[in-house]
Amino acid sequence: MNFLDLLAYAGIFIFAITGAFKARTYKMDIFGAAVLAFVTAYGGGTLRDLLIGARPVSWVNDNIALLLVLASIVITFLFQLNYRQFRRTIFFTDAVGIGLFTVTGIEKSLAFGLNDTYAVVMGVITATFGGLIADILCNAVPNLLKRGELYATACAIGGVIYILLKKIPLEHHINLSICIIIIVAVRIYSKRKRLSLPEI
Repeated sequence: MNFLDLLAYAGIFIFAITGAFKARTYKMDIFGAAVLAFVTAYGGGTLRDLLIGARPVSWVNDNIALLLVLASIVITFLFQLNYRQFRRTIFFTDAVGIGLFTVTGIEKSLAFGLNDTYAVVMGVITATFGGLIADILCNAVPNLLKRGELYATACAIGGVIYILLKKIPLEHHINLSICIIIIVAVRIYSKRKRLSLPEI
């Protein structure tokens, strides 16, 4: 298991927790929580793998990833965690999650021969589309589409900087860390300052 695998597993666990919290907010049962946790954790990566032709998709035969999703459901259920009490914590962990998933999405796409531009697009899809699908299942406006939420934009900014830093002789782990920090910083700053893209 390499450093990138650890980042991917960390992102899966964080997003699964987010999905389980969301299920509690909408008063779903354990099965509903399992569906939302799974979709939030795997939705973006699955779509990416289908688009780039990766077979099987990332979660098939990955027992560790599946256990992380199950653990997120058990933790949320046993400790009766409440979304409102942990809203700020969830926001920060989600920000870290999109950073982790952007990096892993870009790296996998580059490994499958995509050019830099489309690798960044796949990184954004990996980070954001799981949450988008989960929000649609909850009949809620996705964070990805909300005004005043630099969500996908934060991923794109970090992804572009990550690609640029790959052009210079910089240690790989440092580049990964810089990308994640930038995405988290942009996400948090935009939320606090209520920054948004121009309206159409």
